Amino acid sequence: MKAYMYILLCSNGQYYVGSTKNLEKRLEEHQMGNGSNFTKKHLPVKLMYFEEFDSITLAFRREKQIQNWSQGKKEALIKGDIALLKKLSNS
Repeated sequence: MKAYMYILLCSNGQYYVGSTKNLEKRLEEHQMGNGSNFTKKHLPVKLMYFEEFDSITLAFRREKQIQNWSQGKKEALIKGDIALLKKLSNS
């Protein structure tokens, strides 16, 4: 079964990182205010990025890794700017 790590842009300009087995359903839950306490307070949200995994365990590990990243590093990942991502990882 496929699983996903995803990044949402919230109305306050901050990113929310999560993981799920059903991306479409999870996005609907976030938009309805049922996704998380953070996104509930900062609606609407917009899907900015996602990665697909073979298990929820792998998606969750990736979620936890990215949650600790700076705003700039998350933006570099979203834009696909690998050079900037590497630069930010080394600083």
